[in-house]
Amino acid sequence: MGVADVLTSRTLNATIGFESMAEIPVLEPAPAEKSGGKSKRKLIIIISAVAVLAAAGGAWFMLGAHKSHQTPQAEAAPHGPPVYVALDPPFVVNFEAQQLVRFLQVTVQLMSRDPQTVELLHANDPAIRNDLLMLFGNQRYEVIATREGKETLRKQALDVARHVVEQSGGKPDRVEAVYFTSFVMQ
Repeated sequence: MGVADVLTSRTLNATIGFESMAEIPVLEPAPAEKSGGKSKRKLIIIISAVAVLAAAGGAWFMLGAHKSHQTPQAEAAPHGPPVYVALDPPFVVNFEAQQLVRFLQVTVQLMSRDPQTVELLHANDPAIRNDLLMLFGNQRYEVIATREGKETLRKQALDVARHVVEQSGGKPDRVEAVYFTSFVMQ
């Protein structure tokens, strides 16, 4: 400290009302908490719990439990492009509606992404056509004249195709959809 600093310090102390350093009030430090041991104990417990969980997770992974959630590639549904199987010629059925004879002509296509299922659909074309003819012939005009009725009929046709595939030893869920590409009522 230089002479100017000492004079300035004395002037400041005189202005404030302190004459020496002994008179400046000093704050005492806060009393130390006795819970310091508790916080260390909590930290040790937390670290121990994390270590136990990590060990359990590692054991689970090493023992192969993670494999139970994976599906083998052979069981996974095919993700290839869709293949459409047309059931030609179109279906033509007649049914009664209010004392009149009505006709229904429907062109149907089945969709699958599985080559084996497509082969089963081609091989079982006569059985699928037979069951669909029975389904279409048992419809009521008032019901299938509505959009909801046509959608219900489409879902029933999908169930019929899946049933035939299942009876042939295939996987029914591999027949993904039935589409009506033409639907004419007279």
